[in-house]
Amino acid sequence: MTKLKNKKLMLRNFCNAFCRYPRQSACVIILVVMSTLGHSVHAQNFDSCIASLRKTALTQGVSAQTFDQAMKGVEPDPEVLKSYEYQPEFRTPIWDYISGLVDEERVSDGRAQLSKWSQELARAEQEFGVDRYAIVAVWGVESNFGLIKGKRELIRSLTTLVCANKREAFFKGELMATLRILQTGDIAPEYLIGSWAGAFGQTQFMPTTYQRLAIDFDGDGRRDIVNSVPDALGSTANYLKKAGWVTGEPWGYEVRIPENYSGPSGRKNKQSLAKWNSLGIKPMRSTENKPAKKSSEHSLADTTQAALIMPTGAAGPAFLVFRNFDAIYSYNAAESYALSIAHLSDRMKGGGGIQTPWPTDDPGISRAERREVQQLLLARGYDIGEADGLIGAKTRSAISEFQTSAGLPVDGRAGLKVLTALRSSKPKN
Repeated sequence: MTKLKNKKLMLRNFCNAFCRYPRQSACVIILVVMSTLGHSVHAQNFDSCIASLRKTALTQGVSAQTFDQAMKGVEPDPEVLKSYEYQPEFRTPIWDYISGLVDEERVSDGRAQLSKWSQELARAEQEFGVDRYAIVAVWGVESNFGLIKGKRELIRSLTTLVCANKREAFFKGELMATLRILQTGDIAPEYLIGSWAGAFGQTQFMPTTYQRLAIDFDGDGRRDIVNSVPDALGSTANYLKKAGWVTGEPWGYEVRIPENYSGPSGRKNKQSLAKWNSLGIKPMRSTENKPAKKSSEHSLADTTQAALIMPTGAAGPAFLVFRNFDAIYSYNAAESYALSIAHLSDRMKGGGGIQTPWPTDDPGISRAERREVQQLLLARGYDIGEADGLIGAKTRSAISEFQTSAGLPVDGRAGLKVLTALRSSKPKN
């Protein structure tokens, strides 16, 4: 390895000196050699990492046959590393994040699933005490009710992350859990497909979570959260119960805060409802939300502990949240994620939208509107692939190009201003 590094350094120094002149074929050759050496070093590092993982796996009860079969042909996945650096729940404005996850389409689909699986959900409520609307909301946010479960091989994704030293201890644990799943035969290899981070199934369990909390809810002797909706729903109920779900208690509700409020806030800063009331924190009231608020506001004792969260500060929506919000939050530690699930559960019950406007002059748009953005971009000749409502790198790049041509601020964001501008501009002939 040291010799390879020395050779690369020598070639780089030679190239810097020699290649200052144009059209030097030797320079091209040198650059090719350097690239080849770099690839060789990278390959050796990856092979060395897999060899080390094999030793670890064997000490943790994974057989050599299981490991070797799972790792056969595995190569690094650069797209996984790109996804690691771009995690939407932490980088996307919350009004975009929630509007893309909670829209009329998903509310309608969720109600249909509530009806279709009513018996299984009733049994989950009875056995675990978890609200069926929360269970279905997790299902909707995580995989759009099983339609989008991810497309990356778990073994490859997790090995890539471990060998790139991305939260190595965490992802190594998930990789070992995946190997044990393969070894026990709980899930067939072809179904261990999921997100870039290793989550899989209808409600996207991490492998270690699957091992601890997945259950056989349909009685067929297998814990199949990929192909069995009852197993996925029952396992999600079990997860939320173990995470501290309190039967009959709401996740929280939107509140109105006093003007220029500067008091305590934050998910971990718990105060009694009486204390929040004394600080002027009052439930938001509206006619359309009264059915949901009636059970939320009036069944809780003044001593009930709650936290005040203000995702965009005092200028935006504020919420008092209880222990069930924390249970949802534990599924994926981001307030935008937990609020999306909580809000979707309320909407499916018949509650209205978030009343306080987000502090932006360019609101987020629904999935149907995002598909329209993509369709309009396609009509103007932008190569973005399918109009699926998922805003990926190609769509963001095309939006940036359109914004430049339309004289708009360039941020690659699919918001209302871009949609309005696209609607009013002429497509290419």
